[in-house]
Amino acid sequence: MTEPRQTQGESPPPAQDRPTLEQLERELKLEQTKHLWMRVTRNTLFFLSVVSAAVVILVVFLFPVVQLEGTSMAPTLRDGDILVSVSGTQISYGDMVAFYHNNTIFVKRVVAVGGDTINIDSEGVVYVNDEPLEEPYLTEKAKGSCDIPLPYQVPIDQFFVLGDHRSASIDSRHAAVGCVGADMVLGRVTLRIWPLDRIGLLGDGS
Repeated sequence: MTEPRQTQGESPPPAQDRPTLEQLERELKLEQTKHLWMRVTRNTLFFLSVVSAAVVILVVFLFPVVQLEGTSMAPTLRDGDILVSVSGTQISYGDMVAFYHNNTIFVKRVVAVGGDTINIDSEGVVYVNDEPLEEPYLTEKAKGSCDIPLPYQVPIDQFFVLGDHRSASIDSRHAAVGCVGADMVLGRVTLRIWPLDRIGLLGDGS
């Protein structure tokens, strides 16, 4: 009688070395959980990227944020104040605007617009079209350093701007600055977000 021949190849593992059904199910759940977390992580990173891009677009193009340097807008604004401006809004008398000049951002107040005639007397009273300008935001009036010929007519599509601290501000009274063209305006300053104890909206006459 001949003995049965063994089949070629590796013999199956002993029964005690084979994974049980419970172990297989647990391993499957671990793999499914790992894939789930990977998908959640990818979606979260994508969402954060989209939100970050949207915030950058808003800050740069619609709501530019600027930090004030100096005291030219005191007492309304102080050195170090962080302000939010709004682009694309209509600019009117009394509005504070952020604008570019020689690659620097300034914040001043609009006191006259294109076509207006402006004059400033020796006491610092500002006249627009021969009418004295009411300026409740000032604590002191001063003609300051002025080297433009007065009375002065503001060119069309430009703004005549002054700092609230008239004796210290360099603004449209100086030929080196002059009037601000509409294309130079970054936005109308509407909100102070720093320091926290002075956070709040800023309107005309604020």
